Amino acid sequence: MGSPRESEPGEGQTVRLDGQPGASGQGQVSIVAGYAHDEVADHALITAADLAARLGAAVHTVHTIDLIDYPVDPDSSTWEDDARATLAEERDRVDTVLTAAGVPWTYYATQGNPVALLCRLAAEHNALCSVVGTHGETPGERLTRLLRGRSVSHGLLRASDRPVLLVPPAPPTRVPRGAN
Repeated sequence: MGSPRESEPGEGQTVRLDGQPGASGQGQVSIVAGYAHDEVADHALITAADLAARLGAAVHTVHTIDLIDYPVDPDSSTWEDDARATLAEERDRVDTVLTAAGVPWTYYATQGNPVALLCRLAAEHNALCSVVGTHGETPGERLTRLLRGRSVSHGLLRASDRPVLLVPPAPPTRVPRGAN
């Protein structure tokens, strides 16, 4: 199998990466997964890949590009290059997880409302469900949501006309007593 094919982005356009043949085939069972660059999103992506492998489904992943993808200092001489590197790392993570799962997949990176984009992609691919990570309801997460102004998981539950699978953070890895 060759490497993924990526469309050439223009200003404000969507980047699409096709991971395996048949990823956008008509009639195939599909799952839509939201992706951001954090451990919760990684766990949700792994869960979506596992579910897709069990169902023989394709995974259509969407990443909404926002300020978190960009470096803190916009005056940095490498600001745009650093942002491109961050987005490439995210694409590579999705590629690694979904290729390892052996499922057909696509990856979309674009600007916009993540809830609307997930709903639109689910409709376009007649997805069985959408899979997103959730940070839970800790006080820190409530504060983060207040500052960011959005919770994709809550918004998707309200807006989607399809089932939504919310994936909690992965349980912490425990080191057995006496292990060095």
